[in-house]
Amino acid sequence: MDLDLEKYILEHIDAEEDVLRELDRFTHLNVLRARMLSGHLQGTLLKMLCRMINPQAVLEIGTFTGYSAISMVRGLSSQAHIHTIEVNDELESVIRRFFHKAGVSNQITLHIGDALDVIDKLTMNFDLVFMDGDKRQYPAYYNAVFPRLNQGGYILADNILWGGKVSQPNMPDDEYTKGIMDFNDMVKADARVEKVILPIRDGLTLIRKK
Repeated sequence: MDLDLEKYILEHIDAEEDVLRELDRFTHLNVLRARMLSGHLQGTLLKMLCRMINPQAVLEIGTFTGYSAISMVRGLSSQAHIHTIEVNDELESVIRRFFHKAGVSNQITLHIGDALDVIDKLTMNFDLVFMDGDKRQYPAYYNAVFPRLNQGGYILADNILWGGKVSQPNMPDDEYTKGIMDFNDMVKADARVEKVILPIRDGLTLIRKK
């Protein structure tokens, strides 16, 4: 997106919460691959979607430093709960520190480990799944969470345009692009869901289970 246009958009949406601004800055100064952070625009969208959907049980695959989880909690009722999964155990202390600073620790359960292993051990169903983990595993994530998604529930899948690589004419030369493209084809062919792609940031697919 044109930087001036992005600046205009950010100036005309809800202001970024102080703790999220602090988390954004901390991540960019101290964590590798900081661009993986959801950021203000996407965080505001996630918050709004949570207000609209009103899920009681949320699953997040890929916590990173916690920006998206905090954003989603802000759109949830006080009775709702998020289970979020992060594979990188080196981020655990950062995640827990900012969950505490944001006052959301009571509404979020953090799981450290491989997402597929954690999902297999969880016993509840979900109204909303935010998928932002290992792109190579997107098809496997989809198959794992779909039976656990309540009827009328939503899956939000991030990074599904993958820097525009998905539309290039040649076959993908890396497993990450292939994982995204296989996932996109899987969702397209799945008659059990409604789906739409939003070209926000790196692409976000909204999927609704019929």
